[in-house]
Amino acid sequence: MSRICTLSFLLLINFSLFSQKNNTVVYERYIQNALQQWKTPGMSVVVVKDGKVVYKNGFGVTELGKPTLFTTSTLSICASTTKAMTAVCMGMLVDEGKIKWTDKVSDIYPELKLQDSYASSELTVKDLFTHNTGLGNADWLWILGYGLDSIINKMRLLKPAYSFRSSFIYQNLMYMVAGEVIHKVSGKTWDDFIKERLFTQLGMNHTYPTYKLSVNEPSHITPHFMYDDSIVKPITYIDVKGIDAAGGVWSCADDISKWVMFMLDSATVSGKKLLKTETYNDLFKPQAIVTDEQFYPTQQITKPHWKTYGLGWFQEDYRGKMLQFHTGSLDGAVAIIGLIPDEHFGVYIFGNRDHTELRHALMYKAIDLFCFNDNSHEWSNDFFALYKKLKEDAKKNESEKEAKRVLNTLPSLEMSAYEGKYSNDVFGNAEIIFHNDSLLLKYPNNITLHLTHWHFDTFLGKFNYPWFDKSWVQFSLNDLGRISQFEMDGLVYKKKE
Repeated sequence: MSRICTLSFLLLINFSLFSQKNNTVVYERYIQNALQQWKTPGMSVVVVKDGKVVYKNGFGVTELGKPTLFTTSTLSICASTTKAMTAVCMGMLVDEGKIKWTDKVSDIYPELKLQDSYASSELTVKDLFTHNTGLGNADWLWILGYGLDSIINKMRLLKPAYSFRSSFIYQNLMYMVAGEVIHKVSGKTWDDFIKERLFTQLGMNHTYPTYKLSVNEPSHITPHFMYDDSIVKPITYIDVKGIDAAGGVWSCADDISKWVMFMLDSATVSGKKLLKTETYNDLFKPQAIVTDEQFYPTQQITKPHWKTYGLGWFQEDYRGKMLQFHTGSLDGAVAIIGLIPDEHFGVYIFGNRDHTELRHALMYKAIDLFCFNDNSHEWSNDFFALYKKLKEDAKKNESEKEAKRVLNTLPSLEMSAYEGKYSNDVFGNAEIIFHNDSLLLKYPNNITLHLTHWHFDTFLGKFNYPWFDKSWVQFSLNDLGRISQFEMDGLVYKKKE
């Protein structure tokens, strides 16, 4: 009987090894085919299962038109998958007794003030990580190039989008504050802390807190953008300030595999726990319910029963398991990480094309193959159709707006009358320049929009960075018939006298 059991056990191991090898072949072919469908120049992928890297490879090129391959050592932007790393850093300080999740931020970092005085006084360290503090998305601040100190100072002027802890709106600013709290408590900048206490400990020797610190590495991606839903071209990488703790890390598949294994092994590296078990578990506990509007469109296909947010992790149920995941997106580049701790499984994907949602397809395909030995679901085609429909719906909305345009109207005043300096209490200055019978709207950080008359006192603005898309700019007159302000994307800029 024991010989039969031993034989069965060996057969089971051999079958498991065969299945795993077969799945890696299937997965690689799947990626290669899907890259063409999504017109993504390059990607790198790493899959971890049961404490081992079971798949790792790079695909395509770092930049279209150039021969440099996108390999597992090519550096790419982690973007918002950085948030989970910042949460781990804070957890280390919690374990050292230097701070508690329940500590009031006002006691540690009094520089932070919010317009809602109750939120300002009750905000805890944990609240910095959960996107439910009442703030809306104010990314325009760091896009305009404001430094970290300036951004945090301006947060007191931001009107709450909802009452404290009553809802969920994803934003980056509180993670910037978290980085400064780490600095205040540890005496080290966030950059130095995460490098010394996390990357060095994990042996991530080619991972950097910022792009600037990574410039000596031989291989970086070039970001890309798809024009007119068909033509993919390289775009300029804009190294923005201030977002380091929210999305600044650069890494590669070789290094990020160590981060994935670390997070699946209860924050343990080489037998050493960098977080206490309680603190590690806190990272994955649901902290906020995520609304449909704030979740990924993929929910239309995956149909999760619940959607929550932990400390730097989106969460949903998938095939009866709790999936911890997060995307990262900056102009021209993407990332995604997915963990199913119960299955000792993790996947991380880098890509060098703006919002190539192939990343989602590859995450779910990896889960199906390596956790459930199932190749039945065609995620790439399904998600491709989903995002194609979303684009078509957006175009339909544009067509409806076009249909409402009143033709043959003129601006209320001569075009030169719109020229001048404007300001917003939170977002600072802007300038309208009249040149060659047209208007140019200039913002800080070399951001400009060429304004074309739409109807009445509304103008269509096209950005100098085409991947920023476009915005409508609406001018208003005062009771003297002079231009008093303009509004763009809900922001009002008043004309200076």
